[in-house]
Amino acid sequence: MNISVPRRVTKATAVAAVAALALAGLTGTTASANPAAAAAAPDIPLANVKQHLTDLQSIATANGGNRAHGRTGYKASIDFVKAKLDAAGYTTTVQTFTSSGATGYNLIADWPGGDPNQVLMAGSHLDSVTSGPGINDNGSGSAAVLETALAVARSGYQPTKHLRFGWWGAEELGLVGSKYYVSQLPTAERSKLSGYLNFDMIGSPNPGYFVYDDDPTIETTFKNYFAGIGVPTEIETEGDGRSDHASFKNVGIPVGGLFTGASRVKSSAQVQKWGGTATAFDRCYHSSCDTTSNINDTALDRNSDAIAHAIWTLSAGTTTPPTGTVFENSADVSVPDNGAAVTSTVNVTGITGNAPSNLAVGVDIVHTYRGDLVVDLVAPDGSVYSLSNRSGGSADNIVQTFTVNASSEVANGAWKLRVQDKASADTGYINNFKLTFP
Repeated sequence: MNISVPRRVTKATAVAAVAALALAGLTGTTASANPAAAAAAPDIPLANVKQHLTDLQSIATANGGNRAHGRTGYKASIDFVKAKLDAAGYTTTVQTFTSSGATGYNLIADWPGGDPNQVLMAGSHLDSVTSGPGINDNGSGSAAVLETALAVARSGYQPTKHLRFGWWGAEELGLVGSKYYVSQLPTAERSKLSGYLNFDMIGSPNPGYFVYDDDPTIETTFKNYFAGIGVPTEIETEGDGRSDHASFKNVGIPVGGLFTGASRVKSSAQVQKWGGTATAFDRCYHSSCDTTSNINDTALDRNSDAIAHAIWTLSAGTTTPPTGTVFENSADVSVPDNGAAVTSTVNVTGITGNAPSNLAVGVDIVHTYRGDLVVDLVAPDGSVYSLSNRSGGSADNIVQTFTVNASSEVANGAWKLRVQDKASADTGYINNFKLTFP
């Protein structure tokens, strides 16, 4: 910031589901019916967001300790985010501009589909100051927006509105990148932007929960989310107009966003409300100590989920329901580091005869090193089908649908996803396991 079913059971997902169904005017639906209904936002895995922060920290460390405009660390940050989005199926564009005698970069990512005349955009600045790696300011917003964009891709989300994401350069020099982006938009394109959501410093170590007081619909969306998880909010004033949303607001585009505080001191009343201490919300603001240790995990997790909630709610879309009968378990199961195998179970009932020759096995494992993992499908009679045997090298996570010839197995019974971490130093959990019978 520049200032000078069973789904994963959380209040957040409950709020998202209620809001999404309310928007669509839907009541009384059940998970087993698989309607093409308004989609609830997924839980955004904190581990994934923190891994992006670790990667940004590594980029800064390898490039003189910062990711500032005109420095090699900033371009490396752009390349890192772009690679993730390209792999997920986004259409990405790198926009160049000049500031202070150096080339700057904005990264724009469009998710295919949605009404091109109604564009919902979310963004954050990716640059740091020269004095530090900028992990809270603003790796936090950048990482959460990135992971939300990746969650859009993982879920197969089909929004009614067109979704666009942006990462801005040279914010720390006066909102230069976002101002340039807006200035280059023809008037007709500006009119298509139904809203811009900004996320700048959302993991402050002594956090508050601040909501921008701008567009009423966007503001209410965020306030309702936090009310639903029992977290009080206040109107954001410390950085009002001093982050990239101002570039959009100044040309009449509706804006909103979240913030957890910078150099201002948390009042005693705010300590009573949110906990913490009567010191700066972020004592490392614009300093060399703004590293991965300068993040409050609870604030980062809550705000990341709030971002997803707002994007799903404000874009009012659907997910593509799977064809066939789906049995699913989304309860988290921790995978011990270099430990014993663990399982997630789905109980299949009501299927006549044997399983099909094309049984679809949906696997969603959040893990920092997939090359450590052995993943098997275990049939009700104990037969084992290998899905992944320490493949994928240094990549993270296994989010994939495998096809298994299970025609020799009786369909009904307890099917298990078995996962074992076979080497040390990496962690994760089973996020979701489902079977689809055609």
